[in-house]
Amino acid sequence: MNERLDTVLMVVIGIMGLLLLVWRINRWLMSPGTSILPAVPINELIPDHPAIALIEQEGYEVVGGKVKINLAFDIGERSVHSRLFVDYVASNDHGELYLVKLSRDRMPMDWNGSTVRDRLMPFLLMYPDCAGLLYVDQQEHAVRRISMEWCDEEWNSDI
Repeated sequence: MNERLDTVLMVVIGIMGLLLLVWRINRWLMSPGTSILPAVPINELIPDHPAIALIEQEGYEVVGGKVKINLAFDIGERSVHSRLFVDYVASNDHGELYLVKLSRDRMPMDWNGSTVRDRLMPFLLMYPDCAGLLYVDQQEHAVRRISMEWCDEEWNSDI
């Protein structure tokens, strides 16, 4: 009688193990994929530039050079490509990373919400682990720290 009970118990344990295995495989297959860009890209090659001195004067250390981020968009049945550039990656005393964008003469920054959103938000959304973005205005010799947070307040605007 004990041998029969052992056999039944082993079959029940085997079925439960098989069901658990099937459940885990199904859960793994149905789970969302990991982030495409899990970490801030850091290029070890840091070319010398006058902006580095401005960044260091503000208490940041440049830890990475220029990085090209290739993007592909599927639009219906065709694919289009683009890219974003990060000029530098810097860190502060607490080890927090910041993406660095340098000002461009041909693209002056208008400091209102929509311009900041359109020009800088893609970087902040792609790398949520970053503490923010440093915008280096080379003409004004200024470094602006930009961070983003979600706002629950309703804004009145004349749309």
